[in-house]
Amino acid sequence: MRRLLAVKDVLFTTLAYIVAIDVVYYLGQISADESVVLLKLIPVPLLLAIFATLRVAPQLKIRNETLTSQVWFCLRHVFVVVGGMLLFVYLSGVQAVSEQMVLAFALLLGGGLLVDRIFLKWWYLTSRRETKSNFLKVLVIGTGSRAQRLITKYRNASEWGVDIVGALDPDPSLIGREVAGVQVVGDLARIREVLSNQVIDEVVVCVPRSLIDGIQGVADACRQEGVSLKLLADLFDFDHGRISLDRVDELPVISFEPVVHDETALLVKRLFDLFVTIAALVLLAPLFLLVAIAIKLDSRGPVFFRQQRVGLHKRRFWMYKFRSMHEDAEARLKEIEHLNEADGPIFKMARDPRVTRVGRFIRRTSIDELPQLFNVFLGDMGLVGPRPMSIRDVERFDSAIQRRRFSFRPGLVCLREVSGRSRLSFDRWLELDLQYIERWSLWLDLKILVRAFGTVLRGDGAV
Repeated sequence: MRRLLAVKDVLFTTLAYIVAIDVVYYLGQISADESVVLLKLIPVPLLLAIFATLRVAPQLKIRNETLTSQVWFCLRHVFVVVGGMLLFVYLSGVQAVSEQMVLAFALLLGGGLLVDRIFLKWWYLTSRRETKSNFLKVLVIGTGSRAQRLITKYRNASEWGVDIVGALDPDPSLIGREVAGVQVVGDLARIREVLSNQVIDEVVVCVPRSLIDGIQGVADACRQEGVSLKLLADLFDFDHGRISLDRVDELPVISFEPVVHDETALLVKRLFDLFVTIAALVLLAPLFLLVAIAIKLDSRGPVFFRQQRVGLHKRRFWMYKFRSMHEDAEARLKEIEHLNEADGPIFKMARDPRVTRVGRFIRRTSIDELPQLFNVFLGDMGLVGPRPMSIRDVERFDSAIQRRRFSFRPGLVCLREVSGRSRLSFDRWLELDLQYIERWSLWLDLKILVRAFGTVLRGDGAV
């Protein structure tokens, strides 16, 4: 249902763009040549609509929509699409897009989407008159707590309606009882009879792990009757972000992912990182040269400091920074380790004697971090992600949950850098990293990058 709504909204956005061109043309606001140019730009609002629908303004369930949620959905969609168009026009220098065209497009898109959503809700709840005979017919195998939770969630979460026709249980003594409002109609021996005599769309197995071996008869009956068989996959107490079914040759394998990994979104993230990084390296080349000269004039040693850091899935890589300390800084760490001002395994010191004069400036302005753009280019890091930690700090982790941060590619900035930086405690730092991993989206990355610019310019929390 949500995919259908997403496709509809993308097509509606494209239609609104075309109609807006016709409106401003017939009102005499643009010429025929300008209308042709605008029509050639159709892929721009189309791609923006896809991004807005999938990432920024996700579809709501028609059943649960309120007028406020509908208005908010339309405003977000219009903001992303029209705002993205304006940004494209500004960067590309296209002259054909007038103020009248933008206004007409925004009004048609926003008003049309809102009317469309209101109509769909009216049609769904009032006009459609869906009968129970058209609901999804489900037979549940099992009567325990897992089966009861499934029955409740099926009823609450279904967009089009679900009818639980009954339950079967391995224990014959439960026949005739009600579980979560559903009648236990028999034991497993009745599976073929129930499938033959009733309308069943799918069978869902919710029995404990210890009873899985006895479900082979249910699987055989479903295969012969052509009925879909599903297995409730919460076989273990595993805090998973996503469950997927893979195949190793002919063997089916259930994958439990600890965090959500949307492959398409990660690909877009990587392409965005590459585009921004290459552009930044070209623009910042003169600054790199000036900083390199200043570092060499200020103290002995190399321009760049490199250190092994722990990255994605605990793979080690060399991370690069402009050298901000004296050449023997690593050897002198043990001498001042007792002066550590940070809690947890990390070392922070506001007036670290190992820092050079130039080092203090480039640290305060975060210029020392810029060489990590090379790490982003090489794929060891991203623009946004949990900050990579040194091997020394990782070895001092005192709980397994701290290592969950390694399930995501490290980055230049993350929530910590826009929430206080060095002023935060180690526990709060870790909490923000885990929060980022669990909530990750392209939109969140964009917001962090925008906020990071302001934080760096103000020098907030820099040490």
